[in-house]
Amino acid sequence: MNFGKNINNKLTVIVPSFNEEKHIEECLKSVLWADEIVVVDSFSSDKTVEIAKKYTDRILQHEYINSAEQKNWTIPQAKYDWVFIIDCDERVTTQLKNEIRELLKKGPVKDGYSIKRNNYLMGKNIKYSGWGRDDVVRLFRKDVGRYQKKRVHSEIYLENVGELRGCLDHYTISSVTAWLTKINIYSSWKAEDKFEKGSRLSPVVQLFSRPIFRFFKDFVLRLGILDGWRGFLIASMASFSEIVMIAKVIQLNVGNDTTLLPERTSVKNDLKS
Repeated sequence: MNFGKNINNKLTVIVPSFNEEKHIEECLKSVLWADEIVVVDSFSSDKTVEIAKKYTDRILQHEYINSAEQKNWTIPQAKYDWVFIIDCDERVTTQLKNEIRELLKKGPVKDGYSIKRNNYLMGKNIKYSGWGRDDVVRLFRKDVGRYQKKRVHSEIYLENVGELRGCLDHYTISSVTAWLTKINIYSSWKAEDKFEKGSRLSPVVQLFSRPIFRFFKDFVLRLGILDGWRGFLIASMASFSEIVMIAKVIQLNVGNDTTLLPERTSVKNDLKS
């Protein structure tokens, strides 16, 4: 089917949020050119909603289970046929904005489009370490785009996908404390996914092999060494997250405690593993 003949394509931007008062304003400013902005908030306790109301009157609130379910719940509620997903710590660059507007004006011929992200850590754009080749499908037709049913690192997979040249700027880590919190949450989700799929890890083999290989992969194979101390930090934290995840799978296998996240948390999907 050729969608290119429709020159009246309009765009809904979806912005998931939870306690993002430090980020959401700049994010929303970068998408004011869209035909509709929908903020789906998981009951923030800070000024997130108050700030969002300055930029859109479509603010939905929905209990957060995981990133994929939150977005899949919101997508069908978009007013227009084309949807663009952006997280609060991301910004649409001028090049990307112009490219999307021109694409919608001409009429997209694909079901979706992947977009590269410039990932920043402590003030610097990370070129390697597994963060430099980060691309995600974020622009897609509402009727075909859905996220995988998994707790973490869920993505949209479409057969008919194009690629845009413009990039998103992604300010992924706000602090070391936030980074550690994210590792705790992600490791729990990944452990639960593995456990439910029948994963029965060998503790000795996995505890020694996975963290070491992950560090080698990010710092050497993915050229993290060229990112300097930031690359070393990224590889080290990734290795640490493997240790924590394995320990949690072991905990689930032993069966002494199946509660990995006792408190309700809301953290978006970030970088690919």
